Amino acid sequence: MMCSAITKRLLPLAAATLICIILIIHTTPAITSSSSSKPSVYDLLDDYNFPLGLLPQGIKDYDFNITTGKFSIYFNRACTFSLQNSYHVKYKPIFEGYLSSGRLYSLKGVYVRAFLVWREVEEILQRGDDLVFSMKTWSYKLPVDYFEEETQCWCLFSCGEGQVRKLKTSPPSFLFMKTMYRSNIDN
Repeated sequence: MMCSAITKRLLPLAAATLICIILIIHTTPAITSSSSSKPSVYDLLDDYNFPLGLLPQGIKDYDFNITTGKFSIYFNRACTFSLQNSYHVKYKPIFEGYLSSGRLYSLKGVYVRAFLVWREVEEILQRGDDLVFSMKTWSYKLPVDYFEEETQCWCLFSCGEGQVRKLKTSPPSFLFMKTMYRSNIDN
């Protein structure tokens, strides 16, 4: 008789606990989700007010935590591409940081070639019709229009999906150097 009284008291408590656990599991945002249910990384860029050409074609996968904004983007190998035949961008096989509306920050794994030297980009901001790239000692603006078209990674020998054969790269143009110099004065 005593067992059935304890069971009657604990049964509603156990049921309520189970319901709470189920609700927590179904309402907690996932850090990663199956590839069939998550949007493309390009849809994500668009949702956060960035142009699609900021990331080249050929991304293998990505993770995104909607709560913290932390992301990781995975390429098969390092990826380099150019914009306007003057601006060179390079992504390491893993590119990560944080994403909020109009801002990519605490970046790791993305570089721009400035004055013939690759420099790591720490932050990218969208300001009106410009994207502002910030590095340790430099920041400069590029028109958003430069990133409106799809970009593709270069390769030299064994080209894979999403890569374009590129045999030689040209050094940054005078316009590129002038843009960098002027943006440092403007800031």
